[in-house]
Amino acid sequence: MSYTNKLPAKQIGQQLLPAAFTLPLKSGAIAGVLAVYSAAVGILKLFFERDVIVDHLSLGQVFLVTLAATAGGYVWQKSTREASVRLVQAIVAGATAGLFLVCLIALFSNLNFRWMFTSLSPDLLRILTFKQGALGGSLIILASSAAAAACGAMLMALPHAVRRGLLLSMTCVLIAGIFQELIQISLRFGEPISTVRELLYVWDGLTVRGAVIVFFIAFAVSRIVDSRKRRGTAAATASAPPKRRNQLTSALLLIGVLILFPVLAGSYIGQVMMLVSLFVLMGMGLNIEVGLAGLLDMGFVAFFAVGAYTVALLTADSEYALAQYTFLPALSFWAALPLAVVAATIVGVLFGLPVLSVKGDYLAVATLGLGEIVRVLVISDAAKPVFGGAQGILQIPKPAIGGFELADPVSLFYLTLVFVLIAAYIAWRLEGSRLGRAWMAIRDDEDVAQALGINLVQSKLLAYGLGAAFAGLAGAIFATMLTSVYPHSFSLLISINVLALLIVGGMGSLPGVIVGAMLLIGLPEVLREFDEYRYLFYGALLIVIMRVRPEGLWPSPQRKRELQAAEQR
Repeated sequence: MSYTNKLPAKQIGQQLLPAAFTLPLKSGAIAGVLAVYSAAVGILKLFFERDVIVDHLSLGQVFLVTLAATAGGYVWQKSTREASVRLVQAIVAGATAGLFLVCLIALFSNLNFRWMFTSLSPDLLRILTFKQGALGGSLIILASSAAAAACGAMLMALPHAVRRGLLLSMTCVLIAGIFQELIQISLRFGEPISTVRELLYVWDGLTVRGAVIVFFIAFAVSRIVDSRKRRGTAAATASAPPKRRNQLTSALLLIGVLILFPVLAGSYIGQVMMLVSLFVLMGMGLNIEVGLAGLLDMGFVAFFAVGAYTVALLTADSEYALAQYTFLPALSFWAALPLAVVAATIVGVLFGLPVLSVKGDYLAVATLGLGEIVRVLVISDAAKPVFGGAQGILQIPKPAIGGFELADPVSLFYLTLVFVLIAAYIAWRLEGSRLGRAWMAIRDDEDVAQALGINLVQSKLLAYGLGAAFAGLAGAIFATMLTSVYPHSFSLLISINVLALLIVGGMGSLPGVIVGAMLLIGLPEVLREFDEYRYLFYGALLIVIMRVRPEGLWPSPQRKRELQAAEQR
């Protein structure tokens, strides 16, 4: 056996390839594989059919350019060589990514793969080659990929503030192009607003003029914000009172946007925002259990179901309503709501009793079993006379304030927003209270917390009960939103989604709950036009976030410190 065969594979690769080209070839290969995969499964063709700038730039072109630019920027950031060599490395990475598409074009032009990949159609081949044939299209792809990677590298070489402003501006143009239908609907009111729409859009989408205007406005705003931050730092105005004042101003501005945007955007966006608000409510509840107390609960959807079914039984005008079995009339939503919250709280405490001494993964499995018990009980034939079985409970009335019925999605969103603000204040106060500190102590180490005098049983049951109360509130609103409840609406996937938005947003962070809900609940709903591929994007986004920011997009300061300390060890 030769000496070469005894070397590890990594050392053999370093002998076969110059060290300067190992990183760019790997980065380019990853980008190329992603491009080929997206073409094979049909995502790329779907992207090419969606314009960002009408008749000039498609989403597919943006996707391919972004892959190559990301590879080039990554190589520039990770390489330790001088600038000229790093630029060459970035170009090699981009050319490598383009080479994968060139190979796909060559194979696709000579062999028939449609028996395996139905998306590899002649239309896709014409799109990839820019209608220039296999040779001409291959040259265009290689040149454009190398140029995009060089641009990505040069972007990373810019100062951080300038780079952030450029990325923000390009993102704003992308959003203005992709969501042009929703934005144009929002700009339909009044003469001045309609003038803005005509300045940016035509009927089919964003124009070149509109893209330039959006880009420069976003860049100017980012520069103004950066300059204000620099002046504030230089003047040493980061003391507590001004900082609190700035936070209050930002919160009031956000609330103002939330109040005005659904009216401008229409009922569909109002429906999406209401769904996001419901998951924010549930996320706040689960954040008490998992983020603060460290109690991993996979049966959280059970409390959501309890709140929904309690409101349905107390308010519905159907054969399964509680009024059919008693002399009491059906209650209004406002009378049934506190009872639903109390019922969910009681169930939360009862669920917590059997699992008080269970920890870690075993706790997740135990709570999963408890959640399934509720679902099976509701759908069973034995409980059908009470809960309606698989047919559910229908004819749940909408809430009303005086003589005004909250029937449309926008008005129901405002109702949910009020409860979200109240729940956020309660959760914020709990986090900073003595009970909140006790929960965090239990999360870090139960034995130490007990040695310090913390009552574990009481603290855990309070965490389960208060977390369940938030979920019961969300379930009560959910029942009135649908005017019906069905057992299949309370599947395990809801618990998984709530836990996922906590992880993505940041454990133990109230702003993180909102960011996670917007990203994982709101974005897939808005991207329904991409049909089944939106869940592929959902999964890819989760992977990327967990690789790039394992602490979450908006983590709590304590969680961030813990992860940084773990990395340093």
